[in-house]
Amino acid sequence: MTTTDATGAKTASAFAVRAGGSRQLAGTGALLRFALRRDRVMMPLWAGVIGLLALSMPNSLKTVYSTPAERADVARQMLTNSSLRATYGPVFSDSLGGLTAWRIGGYAGVFAGIMSLLIVVRHTRDEEESGRQELISSAMVGRRAPLTAALLAAFVANGVLALLIAGGLAGQGGAGALALGLAVGGVGMVFATMAAIVAQLTESARLAKGLTGGVLGAAFVLKAAGDSAADDGSSPLTWLSPVGWLEETRSFADEHWWVLLLFAAAVAIQGAVAYELAGRRDVGMSFLPTRPGPAAGRLGTAGALAWRLQRGAVLGWSLGFLAAGAAFGGMTKGASDLVGNNDKTREIIERMGGQAGITDAFLATMVGMLGMVAALFVVASVLRLHGEETSQRAEPVLANAVGRLRWASGHLAIAFGGAVLIMLLGGLGLGLGYGADLGPILGACLVQVPAIWTLGSLAVLLYGLSPHLAPGAWGVAGLALLLGWIGPALNVPQTVLDLSLFGHLPKLPGGGMAWTPVLVLMGLAGLLVAGGLAGLRRRDMTT
Repeated sequence: MTTTDATGAKTASAFAVRAGGSRQLAGTGALLRFALRRDRVMMPLWAGVIGLLALSMPNSLKTVYSTPAERADVARQMLTNSSLRATYGPVFSDSLGGLTAWRIGGYAGVFAGIMSLLIVVRHTRDEEESGRQELISSAMVGRRAPLTAALLAAFVANGVLALLIAGGLAGQGGAGALALGLAVGGVGMVFATMAAIVAQLTESARLAKGLTGGVLGAAFVLKAAGDSAADDGSSPLTWLSPVGWLEETRSFADEHWWVLLLFAAAVAIQGAVAYELAGRRDVGMSFLPTRPGPAAGRLGTAGALAWRLQRGAVLGWSLGFLAAGAAFGGMTKGASDLVGNNDKTREIIERMGGQAGITDAFLATMVGMLGMVAALFVVASVLRLHGEETSQRAEPVLANAVGRLRWASGHLAIAFGGAVLIMLLGGLGLGLGYGADLGPILGACLVQVPAIWTLGSLAVLLYGLSPHLAPGAWGVAGLALLLGWIGPALNVPQTVLDLSLFGHLPKLPGGGMAWTPVLVLMGLAGLLVAGGLAGLRRRDMTT
């Protein structure tokens, strides 16, 4: 072969590779625009809420710790209280910016991770599971275009969040605000690419979300363990967690910019793995296929099938609540030290937990937080009905001798019964962590159940009336969590706090028991469930 021929062959080969690569990404722009259009409500809502939590924190901290001496005192307390460090992390600066990064940074990173994994799984595995991806792939769409569009959508969401945090906190220090914004966005992208990998491994979108969420929870636990062991962030456990990397950027405290390279490396490596896996499987398939189960025996009833579908989620939430309760119980031991003589902090805790002694008020606050988070479980569990219907898995079940009410009752029993279970386990962990009598704490946890059930019943009503209304239950549950978490710190008027169902419950332990709101909420929950089931019987199922 002549030199000219060899050169021509090499050129043709290189062109073929480039052409093949471009075909792999064909249609990415259209899919990205479609993804952004579908998430035009979800993305701004997630980014706005997380950004609001971060932007509101300096004013809240300034209200609580109004003098430099008070802020320095808080920083000193973190050096000696391992329980509080496990929850919030060490303090690297006693400025308002440094305390903001300490108080909200880790949680903002976790929320960014949740937002990102939901976006990626929704536009990858969820599309394949519903069969829409096969239809889209029949057009001029490259094999890796859907994954690329999903990751770009997650990048847009995290970029907007990073800009909100960096711009909103710039008044506390431009460099620190930028470092915190980039680190929060970096955590989000780490778990976006991780979700992209898990979406290739599993056949179920729900399992992909659960597994990625489990890794996110493990990352937070690693960070907490590392922070508890060392007061300067030097523990190896902290460095094993992407959430710990956020802390190690030292925002507003002699920023460690090089830590951002860890986020970039993790995103690049995980993204490459996801792309390699995506190119090696067929649409709708996975590397870990679901095992076929028996059609009789233990799965012979609608209730048994519902338990089989939801048992993993119940187990995960149960273990999480037990661990969270133990962590909150350990924090309670240092509640008096944290409050000290700070009247503002005492006022916030009393608004959240009642007017009892500071320890009982702190316990009541932690019980209330567990209740508000449990509302997310019950809503997710109820909306499994929505997922089963829209994915058309409910249709084969209902085609047999199974009525709609019998089918729905299995999932609702798990949703409402599971809420009681996880609250009792949270109370068990809280009591064991604090070393107190379990009776009053378990009773306080059960008092939260009527509000949890009412929010779950609202999800039943919305789903029963129309599948399109069902996701609105997330907004109500999120509002309750937002009001209960940051409302008292922002000095929100009591009339606004009363919009949350949890604000009407008795503040236990320590406060007096009031049966009227408990019974009213129980009755309201029953009416909402009845209305939702009546709507489900009358409307058409999604086809």
